[in-house]
Amino acid sequence: MSMVIAPDAVELTRKPFVAPTKRKKWLIIQPKSNTPLMVDSGKVSMPLNLMMVATMANTHFDIDFLDERIGDEVPQDFSEYDVIAMTSRTLNAKRAYAIGDRALAQGKKVILGGVHPTMQSEEAILHSSAIVFGEIESIYDQLTQDIYENTLRPLYKPAPETGWKPLTEMPRPDFRFIRGSKHAKNYSQRLPLLATKGCPVGCNFCCTPRIYGKTFRTRDTDHMIAEIKAHQNHAGKADLRFSFMDDNICFKPTYANDLFNAMVGLGAKWNANISMNFLEKSEFVELAATAGCEMFNVGFESVSPETIKYVHKGSNRVGNYEEVVANVHKQGIAIQGYFIFGFDTDTNSSFQHTFDFIMKNRIEFPVFTIATPFPGTPWFEEIKPRITHFDWDKYDTFHYMYEPAKIEREQFLKNFIKVQRAVYSWPGIYKRMAGRKFDWVWMVNIAMHYFTQRLTPDMLM
Repeated sequence: MSMVIAPDAVELTRKPFVAPTKRKKWLIIQPKSNTPLMVDSGKVSMPLNLMMVATMANTHFDIDFLDERIGDEVPQDFSEYDVIAMTSRTLNAKRAYAIGDRALAQGKKVILGGVHPTMQSEEAILHSSAIVFGEIESIYDQLTQDIYENTLRPLYKPAPETGWKPLTEMPRPDFRFIRGSKHAKNYSQRLPLLATKGCPVGCNFCCTPRIYGKTFRTRDTDHMIAEIKAHQNHAGKADLRFSFMDDNICFKPTYANDLFNAMVGLGAKWNANISMNFLEKSEFVELAATAGCEMFNVGFESVSPETIKYVHKGSNRVGNYEEVVANVHKQGIAIQGYFIFGFDTDTNSSFQHTFDFIMKNRIEFPVFTIATPFPGTPWFEEIKPRITHFDWDKYDTFHYMYEPAKIEREQFLKNFIKVQRAVYSWPGIYKRMAGRKFDWVWMVNIAMHYFTQRLTPDMLM
């Protein structure tokens, strides 16, 4: 049985329900963010979770689907809709709230879900009729009944005795909801997949255990392969690129092995988030390459053992970093490496040490972020008295939040920009990418060169 992290869950006992013949209508919205930096700019990923909401809701409701990130416009008049449903992260919470307030003023039911409403439900309910805690799949039946019976509750989350719904019951998301937009060309061509949910690790800066629970849940391998083949049949070709949206696809090695073995020979290319410790096993990396993996997204977080201990990321062993990189590169797989600056354990030398590691190990796609205490996490509560502002628009991991214990603000911002410019300078790119054929990873590096050159400290405040 799955574990529900949040206490005091509203007990949701399903009652017999038959949907009426006259269907109500939802408008499902992916709100844009107001950050001036790279988040939600250019090509954006397809909103897999919101497509799942639309797929489930369409069994009982008529659905319209809008994604502001790609240029879809939210109407001012909501008169044709009964329900306005949105998802929200912290960086677009203010936008979701503005839409929710307008819909409420027009007498509509507003449902908010996603990371921020889950972590900040008392705030989010002020701008909505109901909050969905974590995921809609586990509470959909009761939510549907309450909408039709006009008995909507302020909070929906699984009862402790039932927990999260098994992913074996998760239907295949219907991509027609996004393909119908005239702006669909603004989506990334990488097709999102989801094989697992949940994370038992518990890094103090991460939201995942509370959103999806600490129990690791998996979809049937057969269902995953059928979904991949359905996309290939729709496109009329096998050579498609997929992104696994899982927080970590390999918490159950036997499941990952079964899935990767089943993917061998499909002709698809893919990338996925993965914990460092699994990449220490060369045979596992070799299997992933054979199954079509072209990039692993790896949270190095820091090259300092002290910082890794500080953030409680036990799966990272700094002494094994170089071995991990060598295992991945040996199989021709690229690395998107995530590095965070701004923890209290960081010093000015942290930037140079990170630069040296990246260049020595030729990390193809380094991603640099500023330590961001997201509301609802243990770290947020710990650091809250020191946070300089609570402007959710700037909670995009690229804005300065608080002064680390060992680095003054001016020096921190200078070094944060400097390390990125150095890594993405033309010499830095050529050194890291030497011997790699020109492909989309090269294109990302070129784009990052121009982006980092225009960074200024004011942009990060």
